[in-house]
Amino acid sequence: MTTGAVVDRPHLPPAYRLVALDRVDSSNDQAKRLAEAGAEDGTLVWVREQLKGRGRRGRSWASPPGNLYLSLVLRPECTAAEAAQLGFVAALGIGDGVGSVAPPLVEVRYKWPNDVLFNGRKGAGILLESRMSPAGGLEWLVLGLGVNVASFPEDADLAATSLRFEGAPQDVDEVDLLEAFARHFLTWVNRWREDGFEPIRETWLHHAQGLGEPIEVHLPGETLSGRFRDLDESGVLLLEQADGQVRSIAAGDVYFGA
Repeated sequence: MTTGAVVDRPHLPPAYRLVALDRVDSSNDQAKRLAEAGAEDGTLVWVREQLKGRGRRGRSWASPPGNLYLSLVLRPECTAAEAAQLGFVAALGIGDGVGSVAPPLVEVRYKWPNDVLFNGRKGAGILLESRMSPAGGLEWLVLGLGVNVASFPEDADLAATSLRFEGAPQDVDEVDLLEAFARHFLTWVNRWREDGFEPIRETWLHHAQGLGEPIEVHLPGETLSGRFRDLDESGVLLLEQADGQVRSIAAGDVYFGA
């Protein structure tokens, strides 16, 4: 479901092809439909409101007007495992974008694997969805993100917040953040293409929440505890358990203060 084109279009770098809509079921679903129809790399679906927004594992994502919701069609020439690194690239784009529009009072930290925290509370989430070709290659990747600019859900599983609640100027809106994210994401994705994942990993870790601290990782049917030791060269979390063994975790839900 889509409704109407947005009138006040943001100014984006020419690398993007903007699809702006007032209301849609899910920006990721709309972007996937466009990707299936052959949309180019850099097609960016921006919507004012989502009726069925979602995050990882199908969790609902409250999506009222005033926050930033976008999904980006990407066609990277890499493996699916390498493409997953774009979630970290997007986090850096959000972090730098927030830093350019909000005051230093808003501390941005990254929570593995796909959240961005503002002053310790969840302010943004990232969702990656992809399709593989029959030959096993990556056809396309849709990178979706939601950023709480004006409001946040008070009944979320994790404590949430918004930029305005944390002290961002009242005149900063989702268009400002969209423009800032688009610029900074482009810088980081070009860095990733040219220099690989290592500079992304180092910068992400510099602002990581819980690094070196006790955490719990919830997996399907299993909960692990230990110390958040590091990320490996591909972005997998390294959990140092009480017996000294280090476990590699590719996906899971992290909780602090274990």
